[in-house]
Amino acid sequence: MKRIMDRMTDTPARLLSLLSLLQTPREWPGSELADRLGVSPRTIRRDIDRLRDLGYPVEATKGAIGGYRLVAGSAMPPLLLDDEEAVAIAVGLRAGAGHAIEGVDEASVRALAKLEQVLPSRLRHRVFTLQTATIPLTRGDGATIDPRTLTVMAGAVAGGERLRFGYRSVDGTETKRQVEPYRLVSTGWRWYLVAYDLGREDWRTFRVDRISEPFATGSRFSPRELPTGDAAQFLRRSMSRRSPRTEVEVNFAAPVEFVRARLPGYLGAPEPTGPDSCLLRTTTTDSLEWLALRLALVDCEFTVRQPVELTDCLRELGARLLRAATATADGSDRASDEGER
Repeated sequence: MKRIMDRMTDTPARLLSLLSLLQTPREWPGSELADRLGVSPRTIRRDIDRLRDLGYPVEATKGAIGGYRLVAGSAMPPLLLDDEEAVAIAVGLRAGAGHAIEGVDEASVRALAKLEQVLPSRLRHRVFTLQTATIPLTRGDGATIDPRTLTVMAGAVAGGERLRFGYRSVDGTETKRQVEPYRLVSTGWRWYLVAYDLGREDWRTFRVDRISEPFATGSRFSPRELPTGDAAQFLRRSMSRRSPRTEVEVNFAAPVEFVRARLPGYLGAPEPTGPDSCLLRTTTTDSLEWLALRLALVDCEFTVRQPVELTDCLRELGARLLRAATATADGSDRASDEGER
């Protein structure tokens, strides 16, 4: 008890305890706060003023049931988290970052890097235990990534530290790289690192799922100027140079809202051609086989205007699915068997 009272007489410690109470979603009477912290109501009023000076928007209400509560302000002040809250946030960020879920971008990785930097070892162990015991159900159209890989790289980007890592190219060649990391970019289904490659003396983009054992060297550097636009624009141009682009036009026999909700955003938005029809015009670097599957998943009738090769892929996909649907486990044809009966 004496240790607690000694702590409450220390202003910084008392302010942190007061802030922790105010961050719960309720209104606190001044007398209850004073009792909780073992100080006078006058001290509570002074501490509330100190929190306001630090940028915390503490609102006071008068009357018999009045009190104090923390409200939304114009800026995000630091938050105090208990053990369970910190673990829940870390696990959620690791799951989202590790599978490149659409809408979870570099900001989530930066937040995860900050949180894991200050987590006590006991909480890090809990996060690791939860992560290894959980198997997420993902879309399956992107490579999974160890979140620790992302946090190491995010920390190097933020701290301006050179990175060393192993890299596996598309043909399987393994190389060692040393780079000056610039930005992490999420495309919604994959992560990429935009960096200046010191060995090649040029800017490069690296697929993060092909990076192994990233290591921040501690060697600082002054950020270079990216030759074109921002990191996302640089990545788009880099990908377009490496992959052939295909002009695609597809008519859908469904309302534009229905189709838009079932197409990946990077293909662009279809245009309405009637109350129950729409047209998609897009340019893509996706393989035609993959594009055929994505169109089939829209779950409505459609007609391909161009290219002809996409129609061929759809025909082959349909035939393959039909064979799979009619084949039995012993390799015979179920449709033929049913016809004989």
